[in-house]
Amino acid sequence: MTGWLWLVGCPVRVFGKSQFSDGRTYIVTYNHNALIDVPISAPFIPGPNKTIAKLSFAKVPLFGWYYRKGSVLVDRDSDSSRRKSFEEMKKVLKEGIHMCIYPEGTRNRTKEPLKRFYAGAFKLATDTGTPVMPAVIINTRKAMPIHKKFFLWPCALRLYFLPPVDATDISTEALKDKVFKQMWEFYETHQ
Repeated sequence: MTGWLWLVGCPVRVFGKSQFSDGRTYIVTYNHNALIDVPISAPFIPGPNKTIAKLSFAKVPLFGWYYRKGSVLVDRDSDSSRRKSFEEMKKVLKEGIHMCIYPEGTRNRTKEPLKRFYAGAFKLATDTGTPVMPAVIINTRKAMPIHKKFFLWPCALRLYFLPPVDATDISTEALKDKVFKQMWEFYETHQ
């Protein structure tokens, strides 16, 4: 991924890998501004990881096979699929594999740094006692504007892993608000 991003004029610098403690599993929450966020997020996490992903992407030839291997798939329109994916994510964490989640649910098409977060990532954290590692990706909105299809503008990208947030002795809603505030403030000061 580093080589491909450099070739297309979107080199990425990664900061904060030292936030990851050896032998510890995290739920990594990312902001989501462009399609390019997904391939940027997973390769730079130290250690094995999976992402939560839309079931429809698994149908893409060749890409879909890789997508299924590295993701917990969910049909967002199906309650049973969402429940099944939640249990699958718990299994992934038990195996010592990090989970990558975009709590905005879909790409942020607003002018704000973040959209309102859904509670799923934070419920997973409080249910399992897994700390949340907030991560902020900068400039993908510039590199891949939301209103243009198949467009990639050369632009330096940055990925920051922020200090983890403990998920014990806190409510799901309070954890969600705490991580949202941390990511919002960081994004505003570093964009």
